[in-house]
Order: sequence, then structure tokens, then C-alpha cells
Amino acid sequence: MTDLAGPFRLSRPTIRDYVTLLERVFLLEEVSPWHSNRLSRLIKTPKLHIGDTGVACALLGLDGGALRGDRETLGQLLETFAYQELRRQASWHDDEIRFHHFRDKDDHEVDMVLERGARELAGVEVKAGATVTNADFRGLRKLAAGVGKRFTAGVVLYDGETSASFGDGLYAVPIRALWEDGR
Repeated sequence: MTDLAGPFRLSRPTIRDYVTLLERVFLLEEVSPWHSNRLSRLIKTPKLHIGDTGVACALLGLDGGALRGDRETLGQLLETFAYQELRRQASWHDDEIRFHHFRDKDDHEVDMVLERGARELAGVEVKAGATVTNADFRGLRKLAAGVGKRFTAGVVLYDGETSASFGDGLYAVPIRALWEDGR
């Protein structure tokens, strides 16, 4: 809230009220940080996702050409798009799946942590690029090491063509797999 309050020259409580209003009309969603006593030095600041990436682009005045030229914004919107798609698909599941994000003070980060009960935890990282390297799994490996046997899988969704294993339950998967039939 502090990061938002500064540029608008509004108080934190006022910003909190606006965020609450936007959440109630389903335009914003606050994602809490995932944390555990086993991992120290975690950053426990929530993340905000806009409810509709099309609305976000319209508000920002962005079209396809502008996004091709602004990879940082494209990456943020792609992460939000993937988050919203995974939330939608998780709502079909019989068990409740809770969504979080993970970040520590050493800059290990996982865009989405999906938690099913106290048994299973998976991580999803979203990348706007067309290639994936071992370095893209840095945050997922840190999360896996911290949760041990609870970690079921880690996925880097990317703008590529093929799925590939990176060992130890880690996979690179084309982002289009979120909406394409896998048969």
C-alpha cells in the first residue's frame, strides 16, 4: 500500500479503501505471500493482480505493438493472465487450491504457489521469453528445498513450443498449454 500511496499522494488507509473497493467489484485480487517457519528471510508483502488483462491494457493505452516493445509490461500482464486462468481452472477442482506467491530477501521468487491442503504444494513461474534455462528455475528450486516432500512440481510457463523436463519435478511448458487440449 505504501508503494501505491506515494505516487498518488494519498494516505495508506485511503489506498487500502480503494483496493478493497476494486476487489469487491472483481477488478483487483490481492494474493498473499506463501511463508513457512522452515524458510527464513521471506518477504511477506502481498501482490495485486488485475482481474482482466484486456481492461489493464485499455487503461494503460497498450495494444499488441506497444506490448511487443515493452517486454516488462508484457511479462507482468502475462503473469496476471496465467494467474487468472489457473484460478479459473482450480475452481473446477474438488479440493480447495489456495494461491500465493513466494519471494525472499535473496531475490528468489515464484510467481504462483498453489497449495492443496497441508499435503501438496506446486510452483508456477511465468516467463514472456521463448527460451528457458536452468536459471529460470532458481526460485522454484529454493521453494522445493524449503518445503521438502510437500513439493509436487514446479513449472515455468513460457512463450515456446515444446515441453521439457529440467529434473526433480521441474518442467518448462508452453503457456498455450493452459488453454489447448493436451491430447
